[in-house]
Amino acid sequence: MTAENWCVYLILCTNESLYCGITNRPNERFQAHLTGKGARYTRIHKPIAMRVLSDGLSKSEALKQEIATKKLSAKQKNVLWKQMDDTVEIKAV
Repeated sequence: MTAENWCVYLILCTNESLYCGITNRPNERFQAHLTGKGARYTRIHKPIAMRVLSDGLSKSEALKQEIATKKLSAKQKNVLWKQMDDTVEIKAV
């Protein structure tokens, strides 16, 4: 991924909730979440796995999609997570 290639991701947490964010470096961002240097939410609710919802976006497009995703209900986010089952998943080691 390049600096202009942004993605929207979901992280499955230990309490079975889903956290949504954006990044232009997904592997490094997931490691930040794992080490407690990511979002406050993932410091409290430890990450298990991350799936990229969409990539190849501009930062502006990614921010808009992140906002739309965060507005979804927990049930809708769970459906989205399950639909992404065949995507590349980064797991906590």
